[in-house]
Amino acid sequence: MPKKSLKSIRRDGREKALQFLFQSDFNLTPDKIQSDLNTFWDLEDAPTEVRFFAEQLIHGVLGTRDEIDELIKKHSLNWDFHRIAKVDKNIMRLSIFEMLHRDDIPPVVSINEAVEIAKRYSTEESGKYVNGILDKIRSDLPRPARTPIKDTPA
Repeated sequence: MPKKSLKSIRRDGREKALQFLFQSDFNLTPDKIQSDLNTFWDLEDAPTEVRFFAEQLIHGVLGTRDEIDELIKKHSLNWDFHRIAKVDKNIMRLSIFEMLHRDDIPPVVSINEAVEIAKRYSTEESGKYVNGILDKIRSDLPRPARTPIKDTPA
């Protein structure tokens, strides 16, 4: 079987992370995250590289969710946070985590990936909504939009 590209690994990892985070919105028990992840991986077929990237995102989002949710609230003018679809909210959480804490991923890549995943898992309109919120957040970042700050972690 051919080796997956970094782009493919990351897309698959983002999708797996989204699935776990969406599920965790309904039944997250903070002291059982690893147990819940183990159960999730028992049901999901994913290569080690995909699992590794997905878990980095999952732990990152869960560890910074309050900060991330405040950014979504701040930039979701005229839209109550609790009314945002859970799938869209988690797609934005993943992208915002990457923009804030993954210097190896250019913000525009995080946004483009979020829009594509929103189109796949939500609606075409969700892609536009997610893009609008994430672009507002990106414009406040003190880093280049199109280039990574550092190399991809090993």
